[in-house]
Amino acid sequence: MFVFVRAWLVVLFASFVLPAQSPKTDEVVRVFVFAGQSNMVGADSRIADVAQFPPFADAATELPAVRFRHVVGREDKERSAGFVPLRPIAGMVGPELTFARELLRHGEGPLAIVKVAAGGTSLATDWNPDEPAGFQLYPLAVATVREALAELDRQKVRWRLEGVVWHQGENDMFGDASRRDYEKNLARFVACWRRDLQAPQLRFFVGELCTKTIWGMDHRREMHAIERAQRAVAEADPFVDYVPTSHIAVEIGGEAGLHYHYGTLGQLEHGVEHAHAYLRTLGVEPHEKRTGKPSVHPTKASIDLYVLAGHRNMEGERAFAAQLAAMPAARELLADQTDIAFAYALGGGVWRSDGFETLGPAGPYGTFGPELSFGRALGRASHPPFALAKWTHSGAQLVDLTPAGSEATTRNLYPAWLAFVRESIAALEKKGHTVRLAGVVYHLAENDMAWRPYRRQAVAHLRAWIEASRRDLSLPQLRWFVSQQTPPNDGDLAKVDVVAELRALAAADGHLVDVDASQPPPQAAKLVFDSAGVVWLGERLAEAVQKHRSP
Repeated sequence: MFVFVRAWLVVLFASFVLPAQSPKTDEVVRVFVFAGQSNMVGADSRIADVAQFPPFADAATELPAVRFRHVVGREDKERSAGFVPLRPIAGMVGPELTFARELLRHGEGPLAIVKVAAGGTSLATDWNPDEPAGFQLYPLAVATVREALAELDRQKVRWRLEGVVWHQGENDMFGDASRRDYEKNLARFVACWRRDLQAPQLRFFVGELCTKTIWGMDHRREMHAIERAQRAVAEADPFVDYVPTSHIAVEIGGEAGLHYHYGTLGQLEHGVEHAHAYLRTLGVEPHEKRTGKPSVHPTKASIDLYVLAGHRNMEGERAFAAQLAAMPAARELLADQTDIAFAYALGGGVWRSDGFETLGPAGPYGTFGPELSFGRALGRASHPPFALAKWTHSGAQLVDLTPAGSEATTRNLYPAWLAFVRESIAALEKKGHTVRLAGVVYHLAENDMAWRPYRRQAVAHLRAWIEASRRDLSLPQLRWFVSQQTPPNDGDLAKVDVVAELRALAAADGHLVDVDASQPPPQAAKLVFDSAGVVWLGERLAEAVQKHRSP
């Protein structure tokens, strides 16, 4: 079953290991500006945690190949004295660390980065180019960039101002006026940068506000308004790119586990996403191509298709393929399972396969999901020929997967999920197979369990999704396997017994299997499983599927 070991994993794990070298002075230096508020600063990240994440293990080391100038903070600003080698600021991890490494890995350099950022600041006041107030960050940022460019001139270094990476908007979403005016203010902000730096086609990369944070839940309507404004500016301006970030990792907080910031892992991934957005403007497709072959099911085989769906743990947010090598019972999962066809759309489709391929590690940033151990366990159980199709969005909540959706209409995901299921069936049928949709395997939304208003509605939302899937796929007896880990029970959360509610729903529905996933291997963090937990989850799901498989 395990034949093709992925050469691309070796490349990916080495993505951020670069030689220490000095900047070249005989080439044009590409200058990027990084600006915004706390999620641009690197809030709640720690350089000591970087080593936990294999693809980024060296990302916090100093990088002399990249010039770096910064002014970060509000009252007490952290400033560099001119350009210094790229390094973490004040023990925090910013997106610039992996942004630069990813560009250098693709041969794009030399580079210089100028960063001006401060938490808790707004476009309406602090970043207002016409009437700066508060911490007056717009004039500070423009002056800092001009000083940086003048320094390059004094050093007789040729340079090109290449782009502005902008991540901001959380503060503006709280005020009625600033939220209403964000589109106008952002367009004005972009125009003023171009005017004041005499760069009429200066490109902007506008990062999506992360819907996986608690703000993405308790301020869904307000965040949606900022998203619409940012998308509108990007659609109207050919030199503004909207960069999805809702699928990247988020810090694990206290209490129930939710947080406001990306934290260490999220910041490392944050930089990669912006680097990829820039690379695409150059015509470069940054995603590594997998080496897996098309599946080897016999022609016109009868195939059971299982659709895997979920959020953070089904996606495999903190499960790294590199860690499988140190797990004797799971080491073989690094290799392709050549008799299992696998298609996927992760992050709501940000990271997806080109049709079906052999099953193997396929997640972004060197991650994997429970599909690896799920497939292995079904194969060992002599399950008839089967294929897996996985659709996840770790930045979504259950309401997004209901047909009704929510007021955040751009987050209504049910049509995309349904289309993916239909496309997966059609792709297998096109190969001559007879396909039976044998079940939907879903891991209950982790974030929904950690905030009471969503937890109260979780089972009702799940029921709506299940009923719609059976209706729209014309499969009234479509089997669902729903796993649930132990939910947080801090404070008022304990008053919503979602475990009992799911059990009651399964008892009333003869085609819903409630899978107990409450006893994973010991986990260090709330909500999100590590590599061992994700392997265990796949095995637990396969056990339930095999036990309740329809003939």
